[in-house]
Amino acid sequence: MCLTALAARALAHEARPAYLEVKETAPGRYDVLWRTPVLSGMRLPVLLQMPASAKNVKEPTVQQLTDSLLERRSVDAGPNGLAGQRIEFPGLQLTITDVLVRVELRDGRKWTTIVRPSQPWIEIAAPPGRLAVVGTYVVHGIRHIAFGADHLLFVLGLLLIVKDRWTLVKTITAFTVAHSITLAIATFGWAEAPILPLNAAIALSIFFLGPEIVRSWRGETSFTIEHPWVVAFAFGLIHGFGFASALTSAGLPKADLPLALLGFNVGVEIGQVAFVLFVLLLERSFRILEVRWPRWAAALPGYAVGTLGAFWFIQRTAILFGWIPA
Repeated sequence: MCLTALAARALAHEARPAYLEVKETAPGRYDVLWRTPVLSGMRLPVLLQMPASAKNVKEPTVQQLTDSLLERRSVDAGPNGLAGQRIEFPGLQLTITDVLVRVELRDGRKWTTIVRPSQPWIEIAAPPGRLAVVGTYVVHGIRHIAFGADHLLFVLGLLLIVKDRWTLVKTITAFTVAHSITLAIATFGWAEAPILPLNAAIALSIFFLGPEIVRSWRGETSFTIEHPWVVAFAFGLIHGFGFASALTSAGLPKADLPLALLGFNVGVEIGQVAFVLFVLLLERSFRILEVRWPRWAAALPGYAVGTLGAFWFIQRTAILFGWIPA
């Protein structure tokens, strides 16, 4: 019984993970931190084996802590760095513990992973190719527009005002060109918009469309009804700054800035066009099926645009002036 208790205690301590941190400080140069647990003065029998190309810039320093050994070193892995190379942990396969690994590279990529005894090594991923970067941000753009209720509501408001297909094409194109301009300007850092006033302005653009939708239903006219593409372009400039805030907060890689911008913008357009087609197909299917909606149901989308726009504008204005917490 005593031996069993001691064995359980030993296993519990051995299960504490080792830790490796690799941080790129210059092209091909890395700071390495390696911590291994210590039990009763005995170091966990796991070693750190860097690739053969990684040469120590200076001798490693080892610090004895109460429960672990902390080793620091700087290595030079040559012009290609550690991309595509393995860092191995000899002895890990003989233990029941893991190694927690954190990698931080100069191009902005960061990740944390766990190395287990069944596979006692980790391979540093090579920088993603151009197509991979574009593809990643295309997906991010689609996801942003799909979950961006305020942007989609503005597009819906435009669809409810526009009467013919040619005007629809001009209006959607104007909105696309406008938000692409400010998206690029903000992403490259040439201009920026404070987030709280920006959110209030986006809500105001949606609120603005509410009365215009009702006017179009009544057969009245206005500048917005006659020239919806002009209004779409003007408000599209504001929405572009909103898209930019989502892009820059995603950890935009500086080296791949143009590709990331292109991919994100393409993703936004794919999501936007998909939403427009969905609404048009839905409206056409109702017409073909001769669905007769009650008057209140037919008016619901238009009043929803105006009501939600008004609510968001009041709420975001209150947040802007500190009347309610953000």
